[in-house]
Amino acid sequence: MPTTPLLPQDRDELLHTLRTRFEKNKDRHQSLEWADVQARLEANPEKLWSLNEMEQTGGEPDVIGRDERTGEFIFYDCSAESPKGRRSICYDREAQEGRKNYPPDNNAVSLAAAMGIELLSETEYRALQQLGRFDLKTSSWVKTPAAIRELGGALFCDRRYDTVFVYHNGADSYYAARGFRGSLKV
Repeated sequence: MPTTPLLPQDRDELLHTLRTRFEKNKDRHQSLEWADVQARLEANPEKLWSLNEMEQTGGEPDVIGRDERTGEFIFYDCSAESPKGRRSICYDREAQEGRKNYPPDNNAVSLAAAMGIELLSETEYRALQQLGRFDLKTSSWVKTPAAIRELGGALFCDRRYDTVFVYHNGADSYYAARGFRGSLKV
């Protein structure tokens, strides 16, 4: 993750975007105040950089809660569909490098790490779906247990028929409609 902070204009634009989204979607964070979130963001410029990466790749990050143990604010990608700038990727570098024909340009695990964010777990993905209806046309890779990954598989989720589904696929698979959603604690 780079150490270069956002330019002041980019920082201000991002904070405006995040505030507008925060106020528009109060049902995601009813007991939280924007002033508290903004103060935490301004004290952590590296987290602003990560949120900007989430925004630039189409994630539409928003606060979904607060970690009761640490007090950190939790951001998830809240775009209606899997973020457009993070699709057509396989699960991890091993899968990407192991693909003999037509390897994708990137993978979910490495891209998330480069952005300074975490892939959502299955539990987190299900919690996100309690806040709205996401991935009605797309799907998103989620953190995969080591035992499944060691056997060559990976997990992804979507919402169909008003139900959240968890599926498996070869970790080296990739589709135009599959990306990943991330989380960030600030």
